[in-house]
Amino acid sequence: MKDQSETLEQDQKKSELCQVWVFKDRCKGCGFCIEFCPRKLIHESPEFNLKGYHPVYAGSSDGCLKCSLCELLCPEFAICVVPLKKEEAHG
Repeated sequence: MKDQSETLEQDQKKSELCQVWVFKDRCKGCGFCIEFCPRKLIHESPEFNLKGYHPVYAGSSDGCLKCSLCELLCPEFAICVVPLKKEEAHG
């Protein structure tokens, strides 16, 4: 059985806002981030980057769980999950 403090802590983490940044010219379009995003927020772009690959892009970050799987799995370090401050999220 989960402790109430653990549940509250998890709910707080989910309510924090974040931004998923993709450095498109680093991306080689491997698709690991697309495959493993639990909310399916990352998609392949129809455009090409400087390397000639179809980079990925992050859709709306509203549903992001901040699990950072996309960031951890990216072999090119092309994705960064950045928490937003409250004033940044509303402005």
